[in-house]
Amino acid sequence: MSVISNEVGKRARTVNDWSARDMYFSLLSPSGFSKGRADSAGFLTAHLKETSQHFNNMPAHPEQLEAWLDEHTQVVGRQFQEYLAVRQEGGRRWYFSSKAHALYFLRAVAPTKMVDGAWLYGITRHWHDARFASLLKIYLEELGNGVEAMNHVVLYRKLLKVNECEDWKNLDDKFFTQGALQLALAANTETHLPEVIGFNLGYEQLPLHLLITAYELKELNIDPYYFTLHTTIDNAHSGHARAAIEAVSEAMPTFGSARRYMERIMAGVKLNDAGLGTLDIINHFDLHGEVIRVLQNKADIGRYMHSNRCVIEGKTMNEWLADPDQVAKLLYIMQKTGWIKRHQDPEQSRFWQVIAAEKAPMFGVFTAYERQVIYDWIAGDVLEILPRVARLGPAWRMAEHPMAQREKQRGNVYDLRSGLRLAELDLPDDDFNHEQLSLERYLHGLGPKRMEFLIDWLSPAKHHTALGLCATRYFKAYLDTPYSQYSRT
Repeated sequence: MSVISNEVGKRARTVNDWSARDMYFSLLSPSGFSKGRADSAGFLTAHLKETSQHFNNMPAHPEQLEAWLDEHTQVVGRQFQEYLAVRQEGGRRWYFSSKAHALYFLRAVAPTKMVDGAWLYGITRHWHDARFASLLKIYLEELGNGVEAMNHVVLYRKLLKVNECEDWKNLDDKFFTQGALQLALAANTETHLPEVIGFNLGYEQLPLHLLITAYELKELNIDPYYFTLHTTIDNAHSGHARAAIEAVSEAMPTFGSARRYMERIMAGVKLNDAGLGTLDIINHFDLHGEVIRVLQNKADIGRYMHSNRCVIEGKTMNEWLADPDQVAKLLYIMQKTGWIKRHQDPEQSRFWQVIAAEKAPMFGVFTAYERQVIYDWIAGDVLEILPRVARLGPAWRMAEHPMAQREKQRGNVYDLRSGLRLAELDLPDDDFNHEQLSLERYLHGLGPKRMEFLIDWLSPAKHHTALGLCATRYFKAYLDTPYSQYSRT
């Protein structure tokens, strides 16, 4: 018995032995990077092994990367122009069959988007080393340089909230693989620096799916700004794609063997293939299955909320909902009895009216996303010919473009020559801002330990909070000023 146990213990763990979801939330916990480093290193190693046989056309020599980048950009550009030509000739959307499909996508990619840039967090420990300047610049820009309206996680959080898709934390394990890997890279940067640099190189290259996603989201009245921002900030001329290539050469002197270094860079690039890709998630959508899932989620509470007067096919609604496995049959019965009229304007269905009509009995029970799923499913084949306002809802409108808000963010004006004292302190000393003001006052007394203290607030779990944004602004200011004793040497 003990011999068998020992043999099992010696077996290398595979990707199927890990829960990506558990790893994800463990690493985002307050002490996740310190307590979970060993497990996350194993998780990372298993995925590096799994993706090692994947094909990638990245050149083996760093001097060839620029030409590789230019060729990739041109190919993607031509493919996008071909897509636009098809659409302008009346072709259908390539990605999203309906608004519900697009909202499903936003929710499904949330585990990755909510840790955007996380793989570079470990670089902050090397803020004083000029060989990692490009990587650090990329990370700070992912954090919006401390400006709330430009912080990528803040932007995505707001996008989810506006569309009522915030229940992403209960998604299946397979949706968390990429996010968990990015956090694992952050936790293991000291031992996997070339893989971090390689992952960044692969991630920052402009993909065709980003351009198409932004185009189709706008068409479906969903704010595409988060995605269009990435098409501009990641540009091949002066953006993150170019900086990612520079980072490869900048860090190379840190390692003895250039050949081995580039092999590990390639391994990091391939790590982008782990888990579900964008097209996998888009193709994963099943409208009928999603309707059933939505109704099953409501069944636990709904089974107690209906009166016994509501009877369908000899059963009260409470009885139907008592067993979530009956939901699919209930949908069939509601169609059979006329409660739901598929492939017609949903307004003609009694079920839709009790959900969404003015003073509807079930007002507020379903989120905007869930209502869209039900609406699109009922409409079915006639969805695209219904009035635009009915099927897409009111158009999104940005209250103010993020770039226009930049000057309104407090803490973006510094007197660099006077010890990084804020030139304008426009927040009142009230309960809402007490913590932030305390942080600012505390920093002035830390001296050389300031940067180490701030680094903790730049972590994937904190940087998007009010204090994290404030800390990011200070970190960048200390980093940038030539007058500070904390500048690079």
